Amino acid sequence: MAWYLGFDTSNYTTSVAAFNPETNTLVQRKKLLPVKPGERGIRQSDAVFHHTEQMRELCSDLFSELKESHGFNSKDVKAIGTSTKPRRAEGSYMPCFNVGHTVGKSIASVLSVPFYEFSHQEGHICAALYSAQKLDKLSENFLAFHVSGGTTESLICTPSEESIVHAELIGTSSDLKAGQAIDRIGVRLGLNFPCGPALEKLALESKREFKIKPSMKEFDCSLSGVENKCLKMLEDGEKPEDIALFCLKYVEASIDSMASAALVKYPNHFICFSGGVMSNSIIRNSLKEKYDCAFAEPVFSSDNAAGVAILTSMKKV
Repeated sequence: MAWYLGFDTSNYTTSVAAFNPETNTLVQRKKLLPVKPGERGIRQSDAVFHHTEQMRELCSDLFSELKESHGFNSKDVKAIGTSTKPRRAEGSYMPCFNVGHTVGKSIASVLSVPFYEFSHQEGHICAALYSAQKLDKLSENFLAFHVSGGTTESLICTPSEESIVHAELIGTSSDLKAGQAIDRIGVRLGLNFPCGPALEKLALESKREFKIKPSMKEFDCSLSGVENKCLKMLEDGEKPEDIALFCLKYVEASIDSMASAALVKYPNHFICFSGGVMSNSIIRNSLKEKYDCAFAEPVFSSDNAAGVAILTSMKKV
């Protein structure tokens, strides 16, 4: 049995995964970082501490599951991969990724197996394609969206020997990121951070319809306006469910406009939507009707190490 391990320690989630390409079996364990009620994020020093604490538990659970269900032993590990930065770009860095990097590289050294470094974004894209049964797209050019608390980007993806998938930036949000906007508005509505699932549940109670013209400049969107509008709606006493729906529909309209703009530059390209925000059913259902695209299942949309484990298995040892 050949198993490939992946580690990802983002600003939201501690995650470890194992992938067996022979049987297409993926086993993962992940846990959100704790955030105090009313707060909209976590300091990097606290994230590093919690990742260190949670990694022990998750690794123990993962290896116990592999042993019990798959007869796993350490000799089965053929390579290990870790996300070491948010994006594969100069200056892209967050201290929290050092935890997964240290754990993964240490285990690889002890087991004398190859160790590979990927970006968090590359892992997201691969996890989405795996979930949608579209891994074959990695051998061709396609468009991708990475939409989360720290990123709102459209990308042109091409095959790469180094990273399997090379993602080049097309468009981004010039201010707030989609996940930031959702979390800020959710917290103001009394929801716990991260607010995505709860805000979606609240929005589904609304019967309102909104006509939204997003703020765009070529391939880039601006999302600061949605926060301002939602806060005004809150001050005016509008219903929480209507505010929640307006927020999500504004994000949806912005991503829709970014996708349309990207397709003008790269016509007839398949689109892969990844990142935690893209697990939202309101946004997904609308975009599915319009584009040749794929979405990850929610467990693979949110931060995870699955994509890193799969990318690791694809490297030429």
